[in-house]
Amino acid sequence: MLGMEKKLNTIANNLSNLETTAFKKQRCNFEDLYYDNLRYPGSQDINDEFTATGIAIGVGTRVTSIQSVFSEGSLTETERDLDVAITGDGFFQCFDPFAGVNFYTRAGNFNVNANNNLVLGSAHTGRVIQPPIQIPEGVQKIQIDDSGIVWVVQNGEVQQLQNIGQIELATFINPEGLLRVGENMYRETQASGEANPNNPGNNGTGMLKAQHLEMSNVSPVIELVDMITSQRAYELNSKATQTGDQLLQTVISIKR
Repeated sequence: MLGMEKKLNTIANNLSNLETTAFKKQRCNFEDLYYDNLRYPGSQDINDEFTATGIAIGVGTRVTSIQSVFSEGSLTETERDLDVAITGDGFFQCFDPFAGVNFYTRAGNFNVNANNNLVLGSAHTGRVIQPPIQIPEGVQKIQIDDSGIVWVVQNGEVQQLQNIGQIELATFINPEGLLRVGENMYRETQASGEANPNNPGNNGTGMLKAQHLEMSNVSPVIELVDMITSQRAYELNSKATQTGDQLLQTVISIKR
């Protein structure tokens, strides 16, 4: 019942983030618990014969892990120059001044802060993209191409693009080992391995698609089916517990 409760909480979190940019759904993994072995397979009976099977009574299940599923979400067009989606593997990198470490995200809704730095998420967080990219004064248009190069057109210039920086993507040997810290951000751990930054399209990293955002990879239909199944499993376990209590009460009353 506790395992099913954790699974229902995980499903509820997935459904609540159905519209969260680049959210990656989670799933519960279970394992059976220790068995009460009343008789081991291969033990000898009263006739010195080896038994073909044993008697093992299980005591339940538990959640071994809640795993992130990093399949790609669908892309939606936003027509905003600072919205960028990743098609393929990789994470945007940004420096968090409060934690003092780099954070990683698939949500490419960039902004420009008061210092004209390109930042990830809300401008007030101060999470500057890594490597830093500063937008010059008097910019008329910002354009990000598929390879991550940031181009600008300044006032007074006619169709003359200026290269001001390169967006890099980080990949991990085990992205499922990243630590979720909220706000669409992940943090490197020993399980994930060290970040391996590259330009988009190099060494297995994906490409970028400007004026698009990656949506959540949560499927409401699948989550609802899982929720119904988990709810029924919870109810059946509850009923089994009640039935077991009734059987014990009957046995005790007979002994009396």
